[in-house]
Amino acid sequence: MDLQKPARTQDATPSVSALRASDADRDRVADILREALAEGRLTADEHAERVDGVLNAKTVGELEVFIQDLPAAHQHASRAAYTPAPPRPTDDIPGESDANVVAVFSSAVRRGRWRAGRRMHAYSIFGSVEIDLSEAIFEYQQVVIKAVSVFGDIQIRVPENVSLRGTGGGVLGNFDVATLDSTETDAPVVYIDGWAVLGNVEARPKRGKLVSDILERVQDKVERKLRKHLDR
Repeated sequence: MDLQKPARTQDATPSVSALRASDADRDRVADILREALAEGRLTADEHAERVDGVLNAKTVGELEVFIQDLPAAHQHASRAAYTPAPPRPTDDIPGESDANVVAVFSSAVRRGRWRAGRRMHAYSIFGSVEIDLSEAIFEYQQVVIKAVSVFGDIQIRVPENVSLRGTGGGVLGNFDVATLDSTETDAPVVYIDGWAVLGNVEARPKRGKLVSDILERVQDKVERKLRKHLDR
């Protein structure tokens, strides 16, 4: 596996082009190439050659090379400059949890299609907890999960196109949060905060799983407000 990091100056923020490409990035570029083929901007041979390059590209910058001469690419070029998610959530996150997942000498699982609130607490005492956000509906841009494991195990999985941050530690245990940065400006940010005491807390992206309703949830809110206005 190629883990070589792109060169950057000290204290510089990495550009979007230097980020590792996700499956969603490749699909986006492939869609642009498919449209260019249908519009006659690319020949069949040119399309096949570029698609092959897209499949082998490792960074977002390498992907952009294949569409830089196409009009559709400039619709994406106007996106705001990449800004990393802050290491801590904003102060308006409530202290009370919307849901608790507790396992004491047992196991507890939260997965599937469910609504992620603004704050969740997970406690594992001689037990195991699994929280899978890969198919969850994100109604808020910031989600905080407090995870405390005492002689237990807590596994957290998130979609690969969200941002993931972690603040915590282990006392003779393991607290491991894989930092993740989304290139989507309105993508949710999941914050993991907690401790592992002679236990394990681990949070990682679930490859192949994407948040597909980021714009849908915004549209739903607009439609609800519009319906309330019309019903007056």
